[in-house]
Amino acid sequence: MTLGKIVVVIPAMNEEKSIGLVLADIPRQIVSDIIVVDNGSTDRTAEVARAAGATVIREPQRGYGKACLTGIAAARKLQPAVVVFLDGDYSDTPQEMSLLLQKLSEGHDLVIGSRVLGQADRGALLPQARWGNLLAVTLIKVLFGQKYTDLGPFRAIRWDKLEALQMCDENFGWTVEMQVKAAIRGLSATEVPVSYRKRVGVSKVTGTLSGAASAGFKILWTIFRYAVIAR
Repeated sequence: MTLGKIVVVIPAMNEEKSIGLVLADIPRQIVSDIIVVDNGSTDRTAEVARAAGATVIREPQRGYGKACLTGIAAARKLQPAVVVFLDGDYSDTPQEMSLLLQKLSEGHDLVIGSRVLGQADRGALLPQARWGNLLAVTLIKVLFGQKYTDLGPFRAIRWDKLEALQMCDENFGWTVEMQVKAAIRGLSATEVPVSYRKRVGVSKVTGTLSGAASAGFKILWTIFRYAVIAR
């Protein structure tokens, strides 16, 4: 199955040391366009990304989901068939993008790159992230009947299905919102094992106690919110 135009969206905030590495590893032969959303960076993230050949969109309102929404708006003008999301901190392995796209070509609508099923470097997936993921995916299984092992940021989705999800979360609930809505709407969702390494720099989420707590609360709130809506 031919997938058509593939657009990559990368939210990035203060990732000047890593964004060039990420862009260099993206398999350009299968990707049509790369959009880096500069989410209020105070360093040279945008400059480095442009030099590496990416289209840079500025989104001053900080928030992971907000950056992704801005990236979707930019991708819409390109009329893609598939959008791939990955982080700008070089923790994901862009060369493994074909693993996700292969699952789409087999007929799936959404593919999550699972760090839990794959090989993660020691210290790459922090304990709070592992336990938070486990709790979240367990609740999704119980409440929505969809089995996941991870809420990983590396993911690929068909454009028409992404539009139908009407994504709206502007911060930490973004990834789980997509997975929960996919379950509610009956999308064919699956996972593939992906590699995961220690990010360049310190995580804005799990790297701090307050960030981890805020993210955890928002993820759980999002799950229960959609569980009530879906009833």
